[in-house]
Amino acid sequence: MPVVDRRTPAPRTPRQRPAPRLAVRKAPPRRRVSARAHDGLWPYALIAPAVGGMLCLLVYPLVRAVLISFQDFRLRQLISGDAEFVGLRNYRTLLADPRFWEVVRRTFLFMAINVVLIMVIATLVALMVERLRRAGRTVVLCSLVLAWAMPVVAATTVFQWLFHSEFGIVNWALTSLGLGSFERYPWFANGTAAFAILVMLIVWQSVPFAAITLYSALTTVPLELYESARLDGAGAGRIFRSVTFPMLRPIFVLVLSLEVIWTFKAFVQIWVMTRGGPGDATTILPVYAVQTALSSQRYDLGSATSMITVVLMSGVLVLYFRQMFRQEDET
Repeated sequence: MPVVDRRTPAPRTPRQRPAPRLAVRKAPPRRRVSARAHDGLWPYALIAPAVGGMLCLLVYPLVRAVLISFQDFRLRQLISGDAEFVGLRNYRTLLADPRFWEVVRRTFLFMAINVVLIMVIATLVALMVERLRRAGRTVVLCSLVLAWAMPVVAATTVFQWLFHSEFGIVNWALTSLGLGSFERYPWFANGTAAFAILVMLIVWQSVPFAAITLYSALTTVPLELYESARLDGAGAGRIFRSVTFPMLRPIFVLVLSLEVIWTFKAFVQIWVMTRGGPGDATTILPVYAVQTALSSQRYDLGSATSMITVVLMSGVLVLYFRQMFRQEDET
């Protein structure tokens, strides 16, 4: 074997220098848009079309009507557009007009009669539906929905034909029963008769909504309360006053407020059927506003009447919200 001299160092291989490192700039960290930001903006994007439509269809006409009510705005100003601000002159003219106050009185009378009849009939219908079997309940509810779905103009036209002086089925039925005085009776030429027909029409159109809403609320009342009241010897009237009505009070007040607003601003039925006549027998504030704006071409007075109507209806809403907040505090 060859002898290896351990004292002689082994030949060294030259070390390779590491390659110089290039200075690489780090890119700034990208901002990450959190999912929460997208989730926070998405609901606003969804409701933006509805808000834009409401601003165009509701807010702008309201603001425009408010401005016109403070201007001298007639046919010439409608064409030329150079209306002059007159302050509260239009409101003073309205408040000094005896016909305006007569229309206000008739409006409140019309509203009170309609609302009382609607709430009483709707409550009775809701209580009746609750006690029916499934088949009868289905028939009644379907009939209410069909009556509610009928267009306003179509229903008004049907009532016009029902009470037509020559071809109306009402005159035919009364005459067949031996009441000869109703042959060709002109219902719409009599102010009281025309007023009563409009009340019937408004009630017929409004009862379905109120009855269905009250029936839906009745289904939430626990049956144990009725059983306990019967065991205590309470009758039907006492059960309604002590159990049913207290449970339905929030919904009852809501429906009452909505019916007040809807009957207060009833226009289409009156305009299609009588146009406020005969005379002023069926003229209420919305009809009076249109008559003033169209017949007299006093758009400023018509806008002022509309603003007074809005203020009166807002008073009803204030009363409703006060009652609602009071009930929440008591709860």
